[in-house]
Amino acid sequence: MADVNIHSLKSLAIFKTLLEAGSASQAARTLGITQSGVSRSLAQLEDNLGIQLFLREKNRLVATPEAYELYEEILRLMGNIEELRHSVLALKEFGTSRLRIAAIPGLAFGFVPRLIGTLLEENRGFSISFDMMSSHDVLREVESGHADIGFVTLPVSSRLLRIEEWLTTEARCLVPANHPLAERAEVTVEDLQNEYLVISNQPNVGADPLLHLAASHSISIAGKTESNIGAIAAMVANGVGISVMNPITATDQLVGRTDVVLRPFSPKISFSFGMVYREDWKNVQALDSIRRTGNELLKTYPD
Repeated sequence: MADVNIHSLKSLAIFKTLLEAGSASQAARTLGITQSGVSRSLAQLEDNLGIQLFLREKNRLVATPEAYELYEEILRLMGNIEELRHSVLALKEFGTSRLRIAAIPGLAFGFVPRLIGTLLEENRGFSISFDMMSSHDVLREVESGHADIGFVTLPVSSRLLRIEEWLTTEARCLVPANHPLAERAEVTVEDLQNEYLVISNQPNVGADPLLHLAASHSISIAGKTESNIGAIAAMVANGVGISVMNPITATDQLVGRTDVVLRPFSPKISFSFGMVYREDWKNVQALDSIRRTGNELLKTYPD
């Protein structure tokens, strides 16, 4: 019966070097041991596994098909060991080796991916999963333990979670670059008279702050198109209409685009964002890295 245990690891490492070197003498030189030591290790490994790994032909070792299969398994094992090493380093430095992040769409197109990228630059040992969903669903995922960290639109409430406010910012107006309003230093709600609007297809469209503001100022719009928030900039660029959104989402969507311009919007529409996590995560060191990295990234966006 095959006997593979912790003591087999050295023999497996010698076997790997032997297969790569092509000869016992070269493997011995590579490992800094005697050729007879290589041969003894190989014989012991074959005996333990009950598998012939090499044919002996005229003082040459010819690898068997089983040897090549074992070699592939060893490479996978070494990859897992390296992954384990990175995980241990992450545990030592950040208190966790795995991060499950959930975020609202408005932060999911640039901000959170940039945050994850910076975290991985600090330590590649992190295993990170990321999902995009509504604020309500983010709360539910973090409360249930299916996510560790959540990024939400504020205000939210939860009896189970800690809620940290990160940023309150003012909306910007997205205008096609060839639109007359693109020449304005600021777009006002009165400028939306008879304009076509692009708004987020949130479940309750009537609660859209831009529609509510227009109605409260007796502004008659030409019409509206509801769109996934990730496509709003593209809709504006293609002349569908004008939109108003938070500057973080807008900036992320407009990277590399010159066919849409951002303008301040009046009266102000405020957006607030925050981070949520469970009580048992309050002392996890990774939170400090997330806060530090996140706050630095937020400085790169318009106020």
